Amino acid sequence: MFSELVQGTFVQEKKITFEDFSQEWLLGYQSTGKVKISTVRVRQHEISLLKPYFAKLKMSDITKKQYQDALNSLQKKGYANNTIDGAHRTGRMIFKRAVELDVIKTDPTTNAIVPRKQLTVEELEQGIEIPKYMEKEELALFLQAAKKFGLERDYPLFLTHAYTSMRSGELCALKWGDIDFDEQTISITKTYYNPRNILNDYMLLTPKTKKSKRVIDVEDLVLEELKNLQAAQLKFRELQSKDNKPYHDKNFVFAQLDGRNPGYPMYLKLVAIRMARLLKISKLNDKLTPHSLRHTHTSLLAVAEVSLEQIMQ
Repeated sequence: MFSELVQGTFVQEKKITFEDFSQEWLLGYQSTGKVKISTVRVRQHEISLLKPYFAKLKMSDITKKQYQDALNSLQKKGYANNTIDGAHRTGRMIFKRAVELDVIKTDPTTNAIVPRKQLTVEELEQGIEIPKYMEKEELALFLQAAKKFGLERDYPLFLTHAYTSMRSGELCALKWGDIDFDEQTISITKTYYNPRNILNDYMLLTPKTKKSKRVIDVEDLVLEELKNLQAAQLKFRELQSKDNKPYHDKNFVFAQLDGRNPGYPMYLKLVAIRMARLLKISKLNDKLTPHSLRHTHTSLLAVAEVSLEQIMQ
């Protein structure tokens, strides 16, 4: 210890537990004003994955081996690679901050290895990996099912989703003011957040990244369907007003036009449920998700020999 004092590297380690320090860290992380509430929620979940291993342990007592054993245990419990990556990313931030605040001397996350599940030959041969996109013919079949058998708003919703490569959250947050019918563009300026999937309890957040704020050129086919949707919505709103019935007048494009909460935007889970129904009707792979439509869009651009730079834009 004497040599450490001389070199200025001695740290008087505190007695705070991981449970208490991680909570303090999360409050500080949130208070910066630089992170979204959705990101804070993710960090909170990732802390909950680490708590069973470290909750009551003093920060200074957690060793590199204990931390590595925790990551290995998460992998053995069957958590996905991305989930363990996230838990480790949050763990690194917490322990790094503890070092910066002189709570601990060494960071137990240093040189930790995130274990990854490797698919067996049999699994690869069986092709159990979730497909990420539809082929051109499959997309046509899916949209045909949406047009013929879709519920209210299904066809314009999924047509816009597929032809613009918007994220589901951006789609749910879309307002009529974001659409320029004359210039044939859609501006992406916000995303939808509703972790409890309650229609009247949502938030609008800034886009996922700085580059997520963008302007998209839109096909005539999509714009025509959106105009039809807008006309139907205006007619519905007039009837609601005439009958003195409530309408959540926030100008959302894919607003509810039935039920107890007319005017409120669709929530993400409902988009997924609607898509699952149409996949079943069209007898397509039921492992596809709304996010698959983004991959489908990218794939079709590549087939059309659009440059990588343009696709990224």
